[in-house]
Amino acid sequence: MALINPHINFSGNAEEAFNFYKSVFGGEFAKIMRFKDLANPEFLVAEKEVNKIMHIALPIGKNVLMANDVPESMGRTNENENRSKISISAESKEEADKLFNGLSAGGQIEFPLGHIPWGSYFGMFRDKYGIEWIVDFDPKYNGK
Repeated sequence: MALINPHINFSGNAEEAFNFYKSVFGGEFAKIMRFKDLANPEFLVAEKEVNKIMHIALPIGKNVLMANDVPESMGRTNENENRSKISISAESKEEADKLFNGLSAGGQIEFPLGHIPWGSYFGMFRDKYGIEWIVDFDPKYNGK
């Protein structure tokens, strides 16, 4: 069965916010990636954004609170809008395909489901009701 985890977009202060959340919930970060960690000729990163958070994850019980900073190239994050996504951690690639294809029907694909540089099978979309979703299968965590 898939797990559903919250994912929050920040305008440059994801690390600060997550250090605060860690001080409240305890635990250790499962992952911290900065935009510079993925920079390459096909994925250019502006100098002022290299140290911003590409992905951060804080396990809380069986769930994971995740976030990123939104680069300026993707548009401004409006503090008054919904800044969160629902992230589904699938147990298999097949489950990820089924969930992504089913939930995105009639919606808008933001990032097609596929293999990404950090090893996950990952995609993002806004469903036909305007809700933003992430579907992810990471074989390192699921052992499949």
